[in-house]
Amino acid sequence: MMPESLPPALIYFLGALLIPFFRGQTRQVFALLVPLVGFANYFAIDKGIDWTFELLDFELILGRADAWSLIFLNIFTILSFVGILYIVRDNKALDLSAGLLYAGSATGVVMAGDLVSMFFFWEMLTLGAVMCIIARNTEASGRAAYRYLLVHILGGVLLLAGLTIHIASGGSTAFDEIELAGPGAWLMFIGFGINCAWPVIGSWLTDTYPEASYGGLIFMATYTTKTAIYVLARTFPGEEVLLWVGLIMVTLPLLYAAIENDLRRVLAYCLINQVGFMVVGIGLGKELSLNGTAAHAYCHILYKALLFMAVGSVLYRTGKSKATELGGLYKSMPVTALFCCIGALSTSAPLFCGFVSKSLIMSTAAKEGEYLIWAALLFASAGVFLLAGLKVLFFAFFSKDSGTRCEEAPPNQLIAMGIIAVLSFLVGSFPDTFLYPMLPFTEVTYEPYTVAHVTDQITLLLFCGLAFTLLIRSGFYPAEIRSTNLDFDVLYRKAGPLAFNAFDKTLNGFNDMAGKFFIGKVARSAANFFEAGVSHIACHIMTPLWKLQGHGKQQIEEERHILFKRAKYGAFPIGVTALFSVVLLGLLAVVSLLRD
Repeated sequence: MMPESLPPALIYFLGALLIPFFRGQTRQVFALLVPLVGFANYFAIDKGIDWTFELLDFELILGRADAWSLIFLNIFTILSFVGILYIVRDNKALDLSAGLLYAGSATGVVMAGDLVSMFFFWEMLTLGAVMCIIARNTEASGRAAYRYLLVHILGGVLLLAGLTIHIASGGSTAFDEIELAGPGAWLMFIGFGINCAWPVIGSWLTDTYPEASYGGLIFMATYTTKTAIYVLARTFPGEEVLLWVGLIMVTLPLLYAAIENDLRRVLAYCLINQVGFMVVGIGLGKELSLNGTAAHAYCHILYKALLFMAVGSVLYRTGKSKATELGGLYKSMPVTALFCCIGALSTSAPLFCGFVSKSLIMSTAAKEGEYLIWAALLFASAGVFLLAGLKVLFFAFFSKDSGTRCEEAPPNQLIAMGIIAVLSFLVGSFPDTFLYPMLPFTEVTYEPYTVAHVTDQITLLLFCGLAFTLLIRSGFYPAEIRSTNLDFDVLYRKAGPLAFNAFDKTLNGFNDMAGKFFIGKVARSAANFFEAGVSHIACHIMTPLWKLQGHGKQQIEEERHILFKRAKYGAFPIGVTALFSVVLLGLLAVVSLLRD
């Protein structure tokens, strides 16, 4: 790498630390300057290894630049600027610092060349995400932040345990492909899966993302799951289990998205669906599918950010994000509605980015004879257009007028959305120029714009639009109601209390029994001994001496009473203390002789 470049994480971390020291417009300018410096630094990085040093016998590599890391670094730096631009108007130090810290942590993960460095930045992601959630400053966001923290601490513990076992068993610290065998590898695998929002262990995403600040959600949608995809692609490509994990991810969340009322939760479910595409691409393990994983991560960040921005702007202006509370906003926010439409088209339509990236993965599944996977991906492609696209667009902007009137989104938000909209079009229309050169396997070629492929996709999307219209007009589309979908949360909210009560009755029963025995019997006896035992021993030792002195029974009892009190309170006469010392030394001497 060129010496002019710096570790990207360092730029963002310093920026995050300095943000609170600035005020007013100076803070806004500085906040925008940091990601611009980060983006300029990206162009100063050459492929290779740099920024290495030794720590506790570990070689830490903070700069491993290759095709995999650079494509993720490219989109991460772009979104760091766009995200800061989107929230800079409010000029809140917590929001700005959280975004920069989050971005720095993500860039640190993708540039790490060893597992130890990767783990450090991986854990820093959690801190950035929690700050993005609590920045909303509501009771619900506080609870969501707490849950996010608990879940990701668990993931971090599993990952650390896996790393420790892996290294202790002779494994390398290199951040490269790892065989999924042995407890260490499996613990790492599950630790990555938690951040990837796998089924059962990924319900934290739909619970926490909608509670983040309107701008913090942009960063959350960009970094956590995509860094997880990156590390999975690095460490476990071609693992068959990922095919079936991805199959569940691309299908099941759509069912919940269809009945979800909160539009931010709809997008969160669809986010899991699209991450499932990437998981399938990793599971296929072919060069074309891995290219598709990298490409779809890049494109998904673009159009998902655009959709979240549109809904975030609605929330910013109206304070609402539920379908039952919105409608008719195209009158008040026409430009935002236009950008939301572009985001919807970018999920799957020709000329936009999602059309290109998904095709790489779907074509690989077809070539490898994984027809069930291919059919699931086709269903998911249509479903995400229907839900993340048409549903959000319709209920926010074009459904029955709710009577809500507001201003158009602020200029900074419109500019941020405009940048993403342009990039979505350029990447989708000219992939040979703006996307393919960055992919890991540049020698692998693919042409998405064939007559058959374009025709098939347009037909599919038109039928999706027709079906959505007919369902809405006929009243068969699931009614939007005020409710909470538990999905896999039912395992925690229902089974959790049952398990707690079972443990409470069994373990607390044992605890009570142990308490009665140890505290009521053993501890009390020990306390009585230490309180009066020494006094009784002293009295028994002195009684024969008193008899030798000619003391009567009455006098001995008086002497015992006085000595008992003195022994109890530590007020021995010097002579008695000396006598006890001689007796003790004598006993020690006898014991020593017996041992010899």
